[in-house]
Amino acid sequence: MVAQTTLLAIVNPLSGTASVQDKQKWVDFLLTKAPDAGFTPEAVFTTHPGHATELAAAAVRQGIRRLVIIGGDGTVNETAQALLNTQTALGIVPVGSGNGLARHLSLPLNPKKAIERAIHGRPVVIDSGRINERAFFCTTGIGFDAYVAGEFAQQPVRGLPTYIRTAYRAFWNYQPATYEIDQKPHRLFSLTIANAGQFGNNAWISPQSNVADGLLDVCQLKPFPPSAVGMLAWRLFNKTLDQSTYLTVRPTRTVVVKGEGPLLIHVDGEPVMLTTDTVTVQVVPSSLLVIR
Repeated sequence: MVAQTTLLAIVNPLSGTASVQDKQKWVDFLLTKAPDAGFTPEAVFTTHPGHATELAAAAVRQGIRRLVIIGGDGTVNETAQALLNTQTALGIVPVGSGNGLARHLSLPLNPKKAIERAIHGRPVVIDSGRINERAFFCTTGIGFDAYVAGEFAQQPVRGLPTYIRTAYRAFWNYQPATYEIDQKPHRLFSLTIANAGQFGNNAWISPQSNVADGLLDVCQLKPFPPSAVGMLAWRLFNKTLDQSTYLTVRPTRTVVVKGEGPLLIHVDGEPVMLTTDTVTVQVVPSSLLVIR
C-alpha cells in the first residue's frame, strides 16, 4: 500500500462465479469513482487464504479509514476480523455465492451500485459474534448447516445452483445428533447461532435477528420427516421459518454447546473442523463499522 492511500479495495479473485476480468472492470470503476468522493484509492487482489486479514490489519496500522471488499461472506469475514473495535469501516461489494451479510443489510447486489454505496455511504456500528476464538458476522452453526458447508467447499463450481444440489444430496446422507446446550441435551437437525438473519441467497434462518441489538439468536431445528422438507424450504425463503413448530429461536448473549465428539462447524459459511467437542458462542456488541 502506498503512503497516501485513503481507501483500500480488497478483491477475492475466487469469490462467486464472476470472472477475474469482470472483477477487474469493477476495480477500474471503483478507482475512477473514489477520487470524486475525496479518496485516494488502491486495490489489491488476494493471493492466498488469510491474505485479506493481513491486508486489512496493515491498512488499520496505516490509518486507512475505509476498506471495500469485492468478494463474498468468506472474504468479508477474513477482512472484518482485522477491523474489530477499530475506526476503519468496511464497505461490501457482494459478489460471492450467498452474500448473507450484504443481503441482511439491504446493500445493493449490483456491483457498480454497491461500489457507489461503499464509496459514498456512511458508517454504522454492528455487533459481531465469537465462537471460541473465531469471529463471525452473519451466522455460525453446527449440524446440517456445517455438513453442507463442508460438502459445498469441495465443489469445483460455486453459486446457488451448486449449493442447492449439494444440500439436497447432503440431506439424504445426514443424521441428526444430540448436543448439550447450556448443559441440557437436545437432539437436533441443525443448530445455528445468528447475528444476521440469513445464511445467504435470502435463506432466512432467523428473520427477526438484529445485527445491532447486542444479542445473538440461538436457532434449534428439530428433526423432521421428509414430508416436511418442502414446507420448511418454502418458509426458509419466505422469512417465516421462525413460525414453524420444528424451529425454536431464543436470544442470548452467550451459549455453550457440547457435542458427542470433535465438532464440525461453519463460520459465515466456511467449514472448520475443531479438535474440541465444546464451543462457547458469545456476542461482541458494537464491534464493527460497516458502510450502509
